[in-house]
Amino acid sequence: MGIKLRTDWKLKPGGSLIDHHSKIMLIGSCFSEHISDKLKFSGFDVFENPHGIVFHPLAIERAVSDCLQETQYSKEDLVFNGEVWTSLNHHGRFNNTDPQDVLDSINASIRKAHIFLGSASHLVLTLGTSWAYRHVEKESLVANCHKIPQKEFKKELLSHEEILASLERTVSRVREVNPKVATLLTVSPVRHIKDGMVENTLSKARLHESAHQLIAEKDGVSYFPAYELMMDDLRDYRFYKSDLIHPNETAVEYIWERFSESWINPSAGQLMQEAQSIHRALKHRPLQASSVKHHEFQEKIERQIRELQEKNSRLCIYRD
Repeated sequence: MGIKLRTDWKLKPGGSLIDHHSKIMLIGSCFSEHISDKLKFSGFDVFENPHGIVFHPLAIERAVSDCLQETQYSKEDLVFNGEVWTSLNHHGRFNNTDPQDVLDSINASIRKAHIFLGSASHLVLTLGTSWAYRHVEKESLVANCHKIPQKEFKKELLSHEEILASLERTVSRVREVNPKVATLLTVSPVRHIKDGMVENTLSKARLHESAHQLIAEKDGVSYFPAYELMMDDLRDYRFYKSDLIHPNETAVEYIWERFSESWINPSAGQLMQEAQSIHRALKHRPLQASSVKHHEFQEKIERQIRELQEKNSRLCIYRD
């Protein structure tokens, strides 16, 4: 019998498998964007993080609530931080020196997400941490501190009861609008060690406890073990980036493969490969963009895209 060098286990198949008729919204930590990128590359219809990357469950709830209600932000909802205007409910990707540009970007994202979420087949929520920051003056939990002075915030650890109630509200509100949506919970494998090693473990434990209690109490909610695959299957620093916090490309690819095995319908495999081939071609950067050879290459790719989408109208091709 050979020596076992890693823990491996067979994942249970997902309850509502994804194919190219699915519409998938992903909200949560930066790891959700890794999976989103993989889904897009494979031709799926995806909308990720309408508020940008958010980490704790109440920030996720706020993002979902804003999208469902089609909330429109005004200048009074922004704060001025140094040279830029920002929203404490959003990621820094919306920051801008012009407050109207910030509002235009935020409100456009919410309007698009409102439409998408109403007909989404899958909602993937990636929980990053139980730690949250409360703005002292506004007396509200924020999604992002945007490097505003620490004295303006109070750090707190969300309780199991708070997390569970927030997740339950999120799922219930979405189902009021879209009863058929399948909800998939996962805990991010990214370690928040700036909070402290012990504190990070406690934080992740509360996320796990709350997620699994919700799954036990509510039909149509499932769990994908991204955290466990990183910690108990790969379990080695060679699968991390140099910061020893974020999974590297190999780890992300491995977790994506396991996600595909358990949550993507095998019948989608051939179309996934064709979409991936096209996206690789679209990323090609020629030495001479004006050359006849490159022009012919572009025409060939565009012809392949048209032919595929004629056969599969739901196939999505993303152009950077």
